[in-house]
Amino acid sequence: MLVTRDCYIEAREAVARYSSSVDVTVDPKDVLLCSGCSGALDLCITALANPGQNILVPRPGFSIYRTLAEGLGIKVKSYNLKPERGWMVDLDHLEEQCDEDTAAIIINNPSNPCGSVFNREHLFDILEIARRNFLPIIADEIYEHMVFPGKEFHSLGSLSLEVPVLSCSGLTKRFLIPGWRMGWIIIHDRNGVFDQEVRKGLQRLSQRIIGSNTLVQGALPAILKNTPQEFYYNTLCILQNNALVAFEMLKNIEGLRPVMPEGAMYIMVGINMEHFPEFSSELHFLEQMVTEESVFCLPGQCFDYPGYMRLVLSVPEEQLREACHRIANYCARHFTINSISSYLVQRKHSQP
Repeated sequence: MLVTRDCYIEAREAVARYSSSVDVTVDPKDVLLCSGCSGALDLCITALANPGQNILVPRPGFSIYRTLAEGLGIKVKSYNLKPERGWMVDLDHLEEQCDEDTAAIIINNPSNPCGSVFNREHLFDILEIARRNFLPIIADEIYEHMVFPGKEFHSLGSLSLEVPVLSCSGLTKRFLIPGWRMGWIIIHDRNGVFDQEVRKGLQRLSQRIIGSNTLVQGALPAILKNTPQEFYYNTLCILQNNALVAFEMLKNIEGLRPVMPEGAMYIMVGINMEHFPEFSSELHFLEQMVTEESVFCLPGQCFDYPGYMRLVLSVPEEQLREACHRIANYCARHFTINSISSYLVQRKHSQP
């Protein structure tokens, strides 16, 4: 296949069509192709923030935000998500983190690692905080189409009338093709806030390297247009079914607190460490679980959220069930009633 500049233009046009909806029409001139979604995030952070400034990132959140920012001398401040409210943003805490050195807010929806999907009203609340504080948003929306039936995804760029939004996405997750290195940035800027500097900066930064995979650029229009809807539907059904299986099995295990996801491909599970006193942290807990049961889960520390672990839901159901059985056996062996409860039980049994 001969790849020419026409392929690049056609690829941008294809992304624009793919990303347009009844709420927003994307112009190809607002699309930048990048080397994966992580490359798109790198360009956005670099373009919006200077060394010494800070960006706001979710906690728990994908660790690459901190890695990219701190490598550029940009500070990172975290705002909390609320597990008891399905990992919605703690809006008061988000606004408290905004200061004169804040350059941008990163919003990850649907979320890695939480699997949460923000509703329309919650996104408007986030946009209002950004508007009041004159802050642009970097929207990490790589899981935009991976929302379970019954839930609905709303792009921040489609809702924002005033706040400029850089939306980052790509092929990797929905099309299950990690390594193809095809991502993009869509500039949503109804009032031209980015016209003087940011748009030019993004374009120049995108030319520091050769760019996104040129072969995939040539194939991109066909990939986005011709992939059967059945493929997407089957993928979502598998992920939702696995989420339900994991949640139902894990919620009955003493010492664990799973939070049911609404999209993406992960489930976060709280570990009541007071019931596992032999372990110093969830990392220690999970290291021993690998040793005893050969089940590996990422510790919450990877997402700046100790006391939790993240399970991946993209494995075959049989393997997922086996993993959950092994987790149950492991927890049963190590679970201990906490000291207060133990004291009350002993006192009750010692009474005549």
